[in-house]
Amino acid sequence: MSFRGVSALLCVTAFAAIAPGQTDRIRVACIGDEFAAGRTPRDGYPAMLQKVLGKKYDIRTFTKAGTTLSAQGDRPYAQQAEYKRALEYLPQIVIVGTGMNDSKARNRAGIPGLGAGCATLVRSFQTLRSRPRVLLLLPSPLSAGDPAGVSHAVIRDQVVPALRSTAFTSGCEIVNLYNHMIDRPAYFSDSTRVSPEGSHAVALLLRDIVKTAADADFNLPARADVSGDTTGHHGYACLRFNFEGREARIVRPKRTARGRPWLWRARFWGHEPQTEIALLERGFHIVYCDVAELFGNDQAVGIWNRFYALMVQAGMSEQAALEGFSRGGLYVYRWAVANPRRVLCIYADAPVLDFKSWPGGKGKGHGNPEEWTRFKQDFGLASEEEAMAFRGNPIDMAPQIAAGGYPMLHVCGDADETVPVEENTNIFERRVLDSGGSITVIHKPGVGHHPHSLANPQPIVEFILRAAHLLHQ
Repeated sequence: MSFRGVSALLCVTAFAAIAPGQTDRIRVACIGDEFAAGRTPRDGYPAMLQKVLGKKYDIRTFTKAGTTLSAQGDRPYAQQAEYKRALEYLPQIVIVGTGMNDSKARNRAGIPGLGAGCATLVRSFQTLRSRPRVLLLLPSPLSAGDPAGVSHAVIRDQVVPALRSTAFTSGCEIVNLYNHMIDRPAYFSDSTRVSPEGSHAVALLLRDIVKTAADADFNLPARADVSGDTTGHHGYACLRFNFEGREARIVRPKRTARGRPWLWRARFWGHEPQTEIALLERGFHIVYCDVAELFGNDQAVGIWNRFYALMVQAGMSEQAALEGFSRGGLYVYRWAVANPRRVLCIYADAPVLDFKSWPGGKGKGHGNPEEWTRFKQDFGLASEEEAMAFRGNPIDMAPQIAAGGYPMLHVCGDADETVPVEENTNIFERRVLDSGGSITVIHKPGVGHHPHSLANPQPIVEFILRAAHLLHQ
């Protein structure tokens, strides 16, 4: 077996037997390779993590430069003395950094065995009598090129999927450094080393995950009394089941955060999931109930009302964070108008907010004639004139939405020709603000309708965590 790290190392303290008087501290072992150590131990996020976690934690590093996770690599971590010492430390938390050196040309033949090697490593810690939490770090992206033979493409396309699969089968937690550090050149001092700023960002992320209070043993599918097929979803267990004849899904976090928060995706399941993955790390459940293609009409609102009741009766928070991509914006806002007290916050991405803009195509956008016909049917509109006079659009209901009191975040491409921002979010934003509501808009200059979301979803994640009072300062 073997272990490799892309952002391993979590401390500067060299190994020593558990010292007298330190047994009351929470023992954290950081294992893997040299990637995120920084140029000096003081610059690495291990040392910074010790500072931000404080004296209740005893963080020690058991890393080895150049090691791989795969047993077929040129220097498998499992064959190093540091691995044995980490086991002897009997940690209560293990942070595993893996993947970088496995992507080198001389080690790529061993990638098919990377998942098995990682799973064996994880199990060796999980079976210790200290029963530690195991956090598996997904390799962070390289800031430029393919330095020292390390391949960004191999990390992205082979190493990360293998580690997600390992996390699903082994049940260990995931920390997605890949998206957390992407598009952040300041996080790297060169193409392979994390800068002090990057180390601090990683330390803060790990602090938040380590210290998030958990609701142990909470099982939403069991409490909701639903059953179906369980599959992996980016390393997490996803239950797919039937709700009133429609497809529904529940993705469970490894540890449910106190208060049992949840994000409710409205449409386009699985598309640009980076925000959802980051929230799963923080203990959110992700849920979905298909109401396509009802465009948020009364029938859709009724189905969602009953789905909401199922979630809350099973123990979830009484307020849901809503996520609406594109036409999903119609869904979340029309449900929110009917249920303002049930909304924690709304994150809308390139949202449709006026049927005339899309699918009508009555402005700058090209529209969709087939969906325009379906919209009229869904809302019982007998003529083009009735459709044009329809006042159930979110932009028409902006004062009611603002009165709900929940915060809103929109992410929009300014060059969107499908759902033009000037016909949708710009109008909506002005009306919400004029009505005393709370809305923030992140504009993406030169970006069209796609891609949705942000490559690094941190601003979106922090918005939702802040609404849920789960953002650490």
